Amino acid sequence: MTPPLTGRCLCGAITYYCTASPLWQGHCHCESCRRATASPFTSYFGVADGAWEISGNPAEYECSPGTYRQFCPRCGTQISYRSSRFPGERHFFAATLDRPEAFAPTRHYFWDERLPWLHLSDGLPH
Repeated sequence: MTPPLTGRCLCGAITYYCTASPLWQGHCHCESCRRATASPFTSYFGVADGAWEISGNPAEYECSPGTYRQFCPRCGTQISYRSSRFPGERHFFAATLDRPEAFAPTRHYFWDERLPWLHLSDGLPH
């Protein structure tokens, strides 16, 4: 994906702007992400701190010690994720991009936690 990268929540109250290319792009299958998004997996891209800006006032939920999920308090859209496990970067939800078709995942994360009824044959490493 080529910067700038922009995105927003469903109602438009929260927007973001990234000035750098993603550090990585991938699909997460962990239980925490599945529950937070009510989906079988979710897709993220990581951006270095200092290369992104969020406008509006996202709500924040500490889902586990040192791990926070930001979302729109009005419409509920998940916007980003940050964790002390990944210092120096913010993870944005690919489906919130203004141009989600530009997202190009390169890997599956937490593949061992995937749901058994989900069958993917995209050839990406896991």
